[in-house]
Amino acid sequence: MVTGVQLREIMPRLPAVRLAEFLPHLNAAMAEFAIDPPARAAAFVAQLAHESGEFRWMEEIWGPTAAQRRYEPPSTLAARLGNTQPGDGRRFKGRGPIQLTGRANYRRFGQLLGIDLVAEPEHAASPAVAFRIAGLYWANRGLNALADAGDFREITRRINGGFNGLADRLKYFERARAALGEAIAKALPRRRRAAPSQAAVPEEPLSRGVEEIREYTAARRRKARTARKAVPRAAEPVTRKKKTATKAKTKAKTAAKPRRTVALAKRKSPRSRT
Repeated sequence: MVTGVQLREIMPRLPAVRLAEFLPHLNAAMAEFAIDPPARAAAFVAQLAHESGEFRWMEEIWGPTAAQRRYEPPSTLAARLGNTQPGDGRRFKGRGPIQLTGRANYRRFGQLLGIDLVAEPEHAASPAVAFRIAGLYWANRGLNALADAGDFREITRRINGGFNGLADRLKYFERARAALGEAIAKALPRRRRAAPSQAAVPEEPLSRGVEEIREYTAARRRKARTARKAVPRAAEPVTRKKKTATKAKTKAKTAAKPRRTVALAKRKSPRSRT
């Protein structure tokens, strides 16, 4: 269990009103998915702090931007997210501390948690549901075992697909370890208990939608790089050696001109004739 004082030490920019509103639901979700042992709680809260900007971004800001328009069908990304109806992009935009995105993912998490998130997608941003979604995703990805082993880097890779923002994540992790330090030390000898989750945690990896967006974006970049490589470069009219030689000749001519001018002036001056 994380106290209000501890959460304030980890997330100093979290407004007091939000802290009071979110803390009970955060602790409830951690208890449900067996994330409440201090070492697990430290890693979990640190990752959520980075992903949500200290719980400021519980709902994706909608433009729509050029990238967000690709959430809308018909498009390749919309198909990956399971968005089939006009307006699904905005309807199933990123919500919660892990930014659950896409109709298919809302449906899957809703089924596992016993909530109809397709009919009422806005519930995914409410603290009571948002932290349960995050807890289910954490448990499904096997992150409790990694937290027990202290492998924060691998936790980051499984959440992010890489190590983007690792320094910021580590900053929050160090804060969390410091805030929960005494509790972590006391809990080390204890045997880890099984998850008392009310939701069935499936064996197959769950997606929060960010994975599809990341894979789609990477594929577009690869395609763009391939297209650029396929375009033949225009033949250079002058080679580097020729350019260098030309520059040297021009420089030599420029340096020689003043001397010839001075010599000519001396020959034509009245003094030189006498």
